[in-house]
Amino acid sequence: MAYLCVPGPPHLGALVVTALPTVDLTVYPLECDAFGHLNHASVLALFERARWESLARGPGMDLFHRTGVAPVVRKATVDYRAAAFPGDVLRVETVITHRGTTSWTARQTARRTRDGSVIAEAEIVFVCVDGAGRPVPLPGEVARVLGPRSTAAHAPQRIAVDGAELAVEVRGEGGPVLFVHGFPFDRTVWRHQLAALSRWKRIAPDLRGAGESTAPPDGYTIARYADDLVAVLDALGVRQAVVCGLSLGGYIAFELLRRHADRVRAVVLCGTRPQPDADDARRTRDELASLAADRGTPAVGERLLSRLLASATLVEQPEVVEQYREMTRRMSVPGMAGALRAMRGRPDSAPLLSKIRVPTLVVVGSEDQVSPPAVAEAMADAIPGARLVVISAAGHLAPLEQPLATSRAVMDFLEGLT
Repeated sequence: MAYLCVPGPPHLGALVVTALPTVDLTVYPLECDAFGHLNHASVLALFERARWESLARGPGMDLFHRTGVAPVVRKATVDYRAAAFPGDVLRVETVITHRGTTSWTARQTARRTRDGSVIAEAEIVFVCVDGAGRPVPLPGEVARVLGPRSTAAHAPQRIAVDGAELAVEVRGEGGPVLFVHGFPFDRTVWRHQLAALSRWKRIAPDLRGAGESTAPPDGYTIARYADDLVAVLDALGVRQAVVCGLSLGGYIAFELLRRHADRVRAVVLCGTRPQPDADDARRTRDELASLAADRGTPAVGERLLSRLLASATLVEQPEVVEQYREMTRRMSVPGMAGALRAMRGRPDSAPLLSKIRVPTLVVVGSEDQVSPPAVAEAMADAIPGARLVVISAAGHLAPLEQPLATSRAVMDFLEGLT
């Protein structure tokens, strides 16, 4: 087993909704360190310069001034990927990945034009403030430039499976990667990875009973979920895919390896465990199913909130908390009860681990209370050749809480497949 700990400062955001004009910038000697490399601090300045250049080529640099507000950086996360040198021309792409009432998030990527190498990626969270520094709603003109408010997801395809119709988001071309969400979520938990992994064909279904998929009254089992996913691959003409499973999605990935091993090219097991539920966990599943029936799915989401998200996420990333709540609100009561029953009755996958013969990446948040790092490490040790990545400052939802670090781990894994 190979082991890697990936730091991941907090990130806020959702889906790509608007692209600003692309800008080419030259690296100057004064921006470089004593070794002739583009200085890390200069990268932030370069990204800021690109944002202003984008405004200059669009609505004008005075957009905020003329509307009486100012953009203030709340958080900045930078992933430094490769060195740049004086004279390099960097093409900076800026997309707005989330727009709320008073805030928005920009994702920026700097690529060297001569070879296409990614030099750095950034996620910048802005808050709109007035002259007194108080957060205020985005003025209409600013909102129009930033694009529509973030929606749940790209328009999905509808694919009929046994007894249900699944909403399936399909993006791009290349090697297929199947993203399987956890409980009580939907495909949008993978929103950042779906946007970032542009070199691959990304397939993200809502499981039966979740998100925009239909919710039959019964028939929820781990085996049924796995068969549903094979039906999705068949409908899309995909023979084999890399399977990325989060939590419940990991249980389903194990079932795919048992029932349909020939359809799995490689596997990413994120925030999951191989063991079945103990008796106390089964009782908790039953209690949550009753709570959903009595008070609705949001009540279950609130019950689980502090257990599923890292403590820092709860305090510092209100947008992530709201995205979590939106997903639980979208889940149907039959779908939630069915998923709880499916997890309650899932088989023991521990005996399967030593038999896994496909490349495997295990990802876990450093603060995951449901599937702690020790469980993930033991699981990776038991899988031949598996690699373990621990995502710092993430709980059970690393793909949403720390998207840059999680996307980088998955991308590195995918790039290493031969």
